[in-house]
Amino acid sequence: MKQIAYFLSFVAIIMFGFTPKKNNTYTVDVEKSSITWIGRKVTGEHTGKIKIASGKLIADAKTLKGGEFLFDMKTITCTDLSGEYRDKLVGHLKSEDFFSVDKYPTAKFELLKIVPIAKNKATITGKLTIKGITQSISFPAVITISDKLVKADAQKVLVDRTLFDIRYGSKSFFNIGDKAIDNDFELNINLIANL
Repeated sequence: MKQIAYFLSFVAIIMFGFTPKKNNTYTVDVEKSSITWIGRKVTGEHTGKIKIASGKLIADAKTLKGGEFLFDMKTITCTDLSGEYRDKLVGHLKSEDFFSVDKYPTAKFELLKIVPIAKNKATITGKLTIKGITQSISFPAVITISDKLVKADAQKVLVDRTLFDIRYGSKSFFNIGDKAIDNDFELNINLIANL
């Protein structure tokens, strides 16, 4: 049976110049990769970072095929404040009002579908899990693949926090005027993965 498969592969190569593409698994470099966040409210915005706990990307020589990565929610920081105000905000983000970090120390994104839209650009669709709740999201990304490296860069990825039962300060659920916090927060994701 194996001999028949080898023969058919050989015929395909001779007749069509077709060489089967091999998928490789690239390990996300958690030190070189980055995630930044922006949360907006009526009176301004806050920014910060989240480290990646682990991840992998699957690709052949030309195309990203899939993968997943974990957010280390315990590492969430705020970069636009300092001292007591920064610590207070970070503590609040880690609390049950927002990400419940003690109960859910990681969040996860799983790439399920990658649709090319231009050279080195694709629309990525996958499952985002926060606080044990999974929702589908899609966003554009710039993808670069070489022999031993895959880079995936996605900017201005909008996530509706209320879909993950994060309702604190949402004008969709509370009448709080200028104290309202936008439902959407923004992620800027830069992944670097090595073979």
